[in-house]
Amino acid sequence: MKPNAMQTTAGFVRLITALALLTAITWQVSDRLANNVFRPGEYFAYFTIQTSMIAAVALTVAGIRSLKGLEETKLLNRVRLSVVSYAVVVGVVYNALLRGLPGAAEDGNYVWPVIPNEILHVWAPIVIFLEFAIFRVTNRATIKQIFWVLLFPLAWLIFSILRGFATDWWAYWFLNPNDPGGITQMVTYIFGIMFFLLVAASAAVGASQIAKARS
Repeated sequence: MKPNAMQTTAGFVRLITALALLTAITWQVSDRLANNVFRPGEYFAYFTIQTSMIAAVALTVAGIRSLKGLEETKLLNRVRLSVVSYAVVVGVVYNALLRGLPGAAEDGNYVWPVIPNEILHVWAPIVIFLEFAIFRVTNRATIKQIFWVLLFPLAWLIFSILRGFATDWWAYWFLNPNDPGGITQMVTYIFGIMFFLLVAASAAVGASQIAKARS
């Protein structure tokens, strides 16, 4: 099936965004290897890294289907709704809670390279949200599907907390119950972020429905 102009544009935007995500991760890994500070068990435990890899795969599949003139399946659209929600939360949480903190940018005397960090936490989330909201697809997500976005974060959260108690290494300071804020702070942030995931998913669904109505 020959793609129309919108499908072609969407396909290239998705593939370029996926490439940018993978390039940013490769850049970070290479830089940490070069500085002898790469610990894969920690690096790949970050929510940002895991969801960025999921996003790269989902965007690649969606991009290829667009360039072939194929519409998204319901499953793919549901996955992409989750990806959008994760990207928005990554962008907001990083820029609101983590940007500028020593633990978010440094590992001893090592400083994370700026460009890939900005791609993962700023530019990719913006593009992922706008792309999902703008480009029309047949199987658009509905408000009934938003709770699916919690599945992966809950699994990641359980793993991260269990690992934290076992190793005393925490991916993010607000998950650490030994922080001065204690368990209350940890639970508050967890519920707050889960709620914001649902808000982000609802916003993505709403934006896509508005785009559909105008098309």
